[in-house]
Amino acid sequence: MPEGPEIRLAADELAAVLNDQRVEKIEFGQAPLKKYEKELVGQTISRVTNHGKALLTHFDNGLSIYSHNQLYGVWKVVSRDQLPNTKRSLRLALHTARHSALLYSASDISVWPTENLVEHPFLKKLGPDVLDAELTWQQLSTRLQSSRFKSRSLAALYLDQSYLAGIGNYLRSEILFVAKVNPWRKPSEIDRRAVDRLAKASINISTQSYRTRGITNNLKREKALKHEGYRFEERRFLVFNRESLPCYNCDQNIVNTPVGSRRLYWCPSCQTPE
Repeated sequence: MPEGPEIRLAADELAAVLNDQRVEKIEFGQAPLKKYEKELVGQTISRVTNHGKALLTHFDNGLSIYSHNQLYGVWKVVSRDQLPNTKRSLRLALHTARHSALLYSASDISVWPTENLVEHPFLKKLGPDVLDAELTWQQLSTRLQSSRFKSRSLAALYLDQSYLAGIGNYLRSEILFVAKVNPWRKPSEIDRRAVDRLAKASINISTQSYRTRGITNNLKREKALKHEGYRFEERRFLVFNRESLPCYNCDQNIVNTPVGSRRLYWCPSCQTPE
């Protein structure tokens, strides 16, 4: 499933071609939404934003389209009507004079009055966006120590979108590793320095992934690995997807411990209980 950085990148790409543009044609792939086509054709898109893994397309008539890529959804931007050759199901198409923005394979789409988005059942439960430029590590440190979150295991907490929106499987593993915290400890069980490391890593690793299009590894190391011929997926992460490979810091093998149906990668040496 795309995580916060990937959805922010998709929002950027869409904003570049849709912001301040008039929609000449719109197509919904789900029958209940087709009633909105007449309301939105001819309207101008004022902005495209995201909150965590949710993407929001706002129109100047006071309506907004909420969409969530879920596991397989993907946005494509092409020249007007130049639809890609794909077997994916087209769920939403926004056509301007020059471009077509196409959402494939996602079914979680709805149209809302913009002012009522705060009542959306998913959005109203979300915590702060990890990529929000106004979110500070000090605020996040305080949040970690709050009564609402301090007694949750970090392995569970870092997939809870009500704590922090935009964190998913790979970011969880990478953040906990960089912070040097054991995934099964609770915020209440680690000292203040570890809490602060975790807050800083949450923002820094997510921001780096957004700016580098998915790289959470040390950037000098990643560059060296690229020079040595490693493929992108082999060099982008610190621990995620590196089961049984040596830790970059201590050489002990990385472990994959499933939590429910989700993979969690960690280093038993670097992330020992404190």
